[in-house]
Amino acid sequence: MLVQAYNLMAHAFLLFLLFSYIISTHIHACKQTERSSLLSFASTLSSSPLNWTSIDCCHWKGITCDKDGWVTRLLLPSNGLKGGISPFALANLTHLNLSHNSLYGSLETQFFLSLNQLEILDLSYNRLSGKLPLSLPSSSIQTIDLSSNHFFGAIPSSFFQQASNLTSFNVNNNTFTGYVPSSICLHYSPFLRLLDFSSNLFNGDLAPGLGKCSELQVFRASRNNLSGLLPEDIYNATKLEEIALPFNSLHGAISDKIVNLTNLAILDLSFNHFGGELPLNLGKLSKFKFVTFDFNNFEGALSPSLMNCTNLVELHLGNNNLEGDISMLDFSRLSQLTKLDLRFNNFTGTVPVSLYSCRSLKAIGLSKNPLGGQIEAEILSLKSLSFLSIGFNRFTNLTGAMKIFMSFKSLHALLLSGSFVGEGVPSDDDMAAFHGYQNLRVLSLGSSDLNGQIPLWLSKLKNLEMLELSFNEITGPIPSWLGTLPRLFHINLSHNRISGEFPKKLCRLPRLLYEPVASQVDEYEFELHVFDVTAITPSQKFSFFSTMIDLSNNNISGYIPVEIGQLQLLRKLVLDSNNFSGVIPDQISNLKNLEILNLSMNHLSGRIPLSLVSLNFLNQFNVSCNNLEGPIPIGTQLQSFNASAFEGNPKLCGAPLPNKCEPNKDMDVDNKNNKDVENGLHQLPWFYIIAALGFIVGFWGVCGSLVINKTWRYEYFRFIDNLQERFYVMITVCINTMKGRLRG
Repeated sequence: MLVQAYNLMAHAFLLFLLFSYIISTHIHACKQTERSSLLSFASTLSSSPLNWTSIDCCHWKGITCDKDGWVTRLLLPSNGLKGGISPFALANLTHLNLSHNSLYGSLETQFFLSLNQLEILDLSYNRLSGKLPLSLPSSSIQTIDLSSNHFFGAIPSSFFQQASNLTSFNVNNNTFTGYVPSSICLHYSPFLRLLDFSSNLFNGDLAPGLGKCSELQVFRASRNNLSGLLPEDIYNATKLEEIALPFNSLHGAISDKIVNLTNLAILDLSFNHFGGELPLNLGKLSKFKFVTFDFNNFEGALSPSLMNCTNLVELHLGNNNLEGDISMLDFSRLSQLTKLDLRFNNFTGTVPVSLYSCRSLKAIGLSKNPLGGQIEAEILSLKSLSFLSIGFNRFTNLTGAMKIFMSFKSLHALLLSGSFVGEGVPSDDDMAAFHGYQNLRVLSLGSSDLNGQIPLWLSKLKNLEMLELSFNEITGPIPSWLGTLPRLFHINLSHNRISGEFPKKLCRLPRLLYEPVASQVDEYEFELHVFDVTAITPSQKFSFFSTMIDLSNNNISGYIPVEIGQLQLLRKLVLDSNNFSGVIPDQISNLKNLEILNLSMNHLSGRIPLSLVSLNFLNQFNVSCNNLEGPIPIGTQLQSFNASAFEGNPKLCGAPLPNKCEPNKDMDVDNKNNKDVENGLHQLPWFYIIAALGFIVGFWGVCGSLVINKTWRYEYFRFIDNLQERFYVMITVCINTMKGRLRG
């Protein structure tokens, strides 16, 4: 009986498990209509790794269903999807994420028709385009991310009518136009936490309304065409943690009401036209971490209260009109400060000693201020310093400063141009105990009227990539060892009194010879913007800086070496205002990446090489004021330059110059490549040397042996006699034969 009871219970339990499995399978099996909709979407893809083949779509990759078998989530980010996007008939879908793929198409109104339950929509980083529909269908929607696509047109004001629960709206990096819909908070979405309108084509003023977003934490609208003032009610959004509006045309002052934003950690207003004095009570914003006001018109003294922002990590105030004695400011409380940029202002005094208490500092920018004094050894307490820019000040004792900086282990950029005016370049004797700068990438000592020669100790900077010594009084030759520095690609020695010739070893710079493999491409970014002194072009990326050799405005003589054609990665070659002679090497045409070529104000002769027309990237070209002659080669490049690029060569003719070439000249000769001419002018006359050697070897190889060896001489003349007799007999036979034919 017990056994029978046990068997019955076992069968009942198995039936229960089977029934449960059947019920469970039935519950979770997806709906046929939704399966068809998903397959329809998959069919529009030209590249789909989805492998949606099983019967139950609830088990497909990226699909989640509820207990009734309705698809609630479609999550396929970064899956390599390529093709058009189509509407989804998924009435219960709450999460749709197709970001980081290659989908194209538009969000037509029917795309949202059945998505009434949608809460999360992420289509970022695709190739979608078109205008936005007039409105969103779902009142449940919370997050919309359409960033990094190709949407355009204005955002309809009615777009948010149904989005009463919207908390995040991101359309960064598209081409939207019209006004930023800042009134979104007034009527539709009071619970917004993030608004990102960056990198579009929005214009006009920022309309009031942001203050009504009582939950707003992040507001970004950088890189647009916004103008006008900051709306006053933005200071009512007291939960704001980030305001980022750089690269616009906003103006006016920052209101004292900014102290209401007690949660503010990031404030970026750079590259605008803001002005006036900075609020005195900025120090009350104790959560400040990143403050970026550079490239504006702020003026007045820097408020000492800012030194109370003990959480500051970065402080950028460069390129304004700020003033005052910064040595009076106490930086000692800013223990977390990593970057300080006060460049291009009117600060006075000396480098604050308290700054050396900020042991986390990685970058200091103090250039272009009338600061004075000497660099103190206490700066070495900044063990992490990698970027130091103190040029265009009134510092003294360059040699002493260079000896101090030598001890920095992590220094990558040392920008001293415009300071230490009139002093000497630290000599080899001064740097006898040289052992530092092993990680230095950039050394800038230009615009300081420094005297002396280029010192040998620079040859030990094996990681140096950019050398700036222009606008000084440097004399002597260009050292050949410059061509041995393995990473050097940017050389500026212009506006000095350098003499001698262009060293051929400079044409072997490893960094300019071959394209680096992908693994060797330098993606390094400087801690702060590096400023080009002439253009004041800011950049942090190392790849921004062109490969360049600039030797202009010196006393360099001799020929331009033909080996220059080896530097295939060179983009700028500037040799104007020197004493170069000879012809323009035809090998320059090997520099296929060349963008700037300036050979003006020299003593070059001959013709412009025809091959230069193959330099397709040239955007600056100048050979004026030389002794060039003949027709200007006809090509798409050279004729596009102004006539001034060729003037000062009386024997030069053809477009774009007004003087025409004589039509009866042999154009093939006129357009002859300079290679043969250059071989005659630049090199030894090898043809004649080889011919002479051949004659000497041939003559003395035969005659000399006959003179020296008596036996050979007898045999030689016996051979000549036999040859003469055979030749006589052959001619006699031929004549007699012809006579016999004539008689016959």
